[in-house]
Amino acid sequence: MATGDSGWIEAELDDLKVDDQHADAGPMPVVAIVGRPNVGKSTLVNRVIGRREAVVEDVPGVTRDRVAYDANWRGRRFTVVDTGGWDPDATGMALRIAEQAQVAVELADVIVFVVDATVGVTDADAEVGNVLRQSGKPVILAVNKVDNQALELEAHAMWSLGLGQPYPVSALHGRASGDLLDVVLDALPETPAETFGQERGPHRVALLGKPNVGKSSLLNKLAGEERVLVDPMAGTTRDPVDELVELGGKVWRFVDTAGIRRRDRELQGADFYAAMRTRAALERSEVAVVLIDASQPLTEQDLRILGLVIESGRALVVAFNKWDLVDEDRRYYLDKEIDRQLVRIPWALRVNISAKTGRHVDRLVPAIEKALDSWSTRVPTARLNAFLTELVQQTPPPVRGGKQPKILFATQAAVQPPKFVLFTSGWLEETYRRFIERRIREEFGFAGSPIDITMKIREKRKK
Repeated sequence: MATGDSGWIEAELDDLKVDDQHADAGPMPVVAIVGRPNVGKSTLVNRVIGRREAVVEDVPGVTRDRVAYDANWRGRRFTVVDTGGWDPDATGMALRIAEQAQVAVELADVIVFVVDATVGVTDADAEVGNVLRQSGKPVILAVNKVDNQALELEAHAMWSLGLGQPYPVSALHGRASGDLLDVVLDALPETPAETFGQERGPHRVALLGKPNVGKSSLLNKLAGEERVLVDPMAGTTRDPVDELVELGGKVWRFVDTAGIRRRDRELQGADFYAAMRTRAALERSEVAVVLIDASQPLTEQDLRILGLVIESGRALVVAFNKWDLVDEDRRYYLDKEIDRQLVRIPWALRVNISAKTGRHVDRLVPAIEKALDSWSTRVPTARLNAFLTELVQQTPPPVRGGKQPKILFATQAAVQPPKFVLFTSGWLEETYRRFIERRIREEFGFAGSPIDITMKIREKRKK
């Protein structure tokens, strides 16, 4: 490296920062929001957490699983769980939604029972109230849709439920929501001390794929119990569902996401917001497991989802699900499709599984661990430069504009994902940068992790 280049490179290096990850906090008390369908539970959840996270639409049954969010009020941290509509007389899908709400009650420290002031006490409200009284948990009665003072009189009629004082609130407009949260805090157990920077929390794994590809089935199989709803009807999951699962002596946070349907501009209503939540869940995750239906030809949707993960810079494992439905002929054509359509991501780790039967599901966690290790790998600067010096001597960059560019220095600027910066005397063609990436992978690994290679080109010196 020439002496005149050293000052320029050192100045550029000062501008490069290594990405750091914040450790997750410890366990927090849980508040479950329950009630009949369409009483405004998800709207209240959004009001509590201070942002539009839970999917809200003016039709019953939008929320189907129990979904957890982090919340903070007056410096106290807690987890709020949104649930599907709880109808004691439900059947079919509605019954399974109600069962998930009951599970949330069993796991909660405090229960917020939401009723509709504009409807009054219904038979279903009375039955749910009876169940909550028998739970032995603190129950706070939130009378929602009290948008004006006249409706406060309707709230007093809720004393008949036998759950103590009713608290009128308007989740939509925020009326008296702070008073309700004060009551919730008083009922909560003490929050444990935060442990920032001391111990990293569970790794976050996002399960992605088009609708009905088996994401929820896989999460239930990994957990060993029915944590989320599974139904042949596509689109059962709409909110991202976080679940802690212990596998191989380690706790993982799996995020079951809504199936991504075609392009965002083609989506409407709850499906549009569900797709946005899925993208946000991916951004908060460290590794993505993209499920593909191995029994069907690869689709444009599959490729778009893979592209979304690559753009996000997350570690990647491709799980070809429903392998129990794949015969010899289908395997032959699948190999051809992979060679033709996944040619740009040969580094992605692949596992063949069946979430339904459990076949080779045990291979998923080792693949995830390997992808995460690659995602966090750092190559020492001296070793990287020695490798590139030898590589350039064997295969120099193509001549451009009558001059051959040189790689003056290289460094790995970041991890998660790995980012390399090449300080050069001129422009390196894209084909040569792909060649460098391929050789870096051959030398240092990085299986299951994307790699970002950028250039810092030295400006021409003035005479």
